[in-house]
Amino acid sequence: MTGAPEGAKGSIVTLNTFDGRGVAGYGGPERDVENRSRTMTGRIEARLQELGITLPAPAAPVANYIPYNLSGRLVVVSGQIPLREGKIAFTGKVGAGVSMEDGRAAARLCFINLVAQVKAACGGDLDKVTRVLRLGGFIAAGPDFTQHAVVMNGASDLAVEVFGEAGRHARTTIGVPSLPGDAAVEVEGMFEIG
Repeated sequence: MTGAPEGAKGSIVTLNTFDGRGVAGYGGPERDVENRSRTMTGRIEARLQELGITLPAPAAPVANYIPYNLSGRLVVVSGQIPLREGKIAFTGKVGAGVSMEDGRAAARLCFINLVAQVKAACGGDLDKVTRVLRLGGFIAAGPDFTQHAVVMNGASDLAVEVFGEAGRHARTTIGVPSLPGDAAVEVEGMFEIG
């Protein structure tokens, strides 16, 4: 299978692989079924597309940690900040220079970056996600700010929009005096895969 014709658009993956039999892309009937399934847009990818969301490349760690860890059916994703095109899109403290609306947008963007990491952990197949188990939100804010949960809803609401009932999760949200790179929000997650 060589993929889509020139100029084709969408989530079609071009498969020009060498399978050890001396012929690129040949693996017998079982492999043909596997290859065809890779060319179709998955349910979660289709939902992201409906929402107008394009997942970025997963962000590389900036210190001594890994972006995600797999243990059995669990994917634990390190905290993601609101990166867009390699730059922090929302900096400062929510309620003191960063509006509530921008705080929610920052949390939403953090969740998009979480999903990009989960996609990498699942070998590119987001339909393997069976449940969003937990999200942890860190909101940079001053000592008098009390609306952390409202800000974190930017991530939680998107989890349900993307994954449906499987997106409903347990959650912790806390306020912090600062975050790496002066990010306004950071979100970590735990996902179950099947």
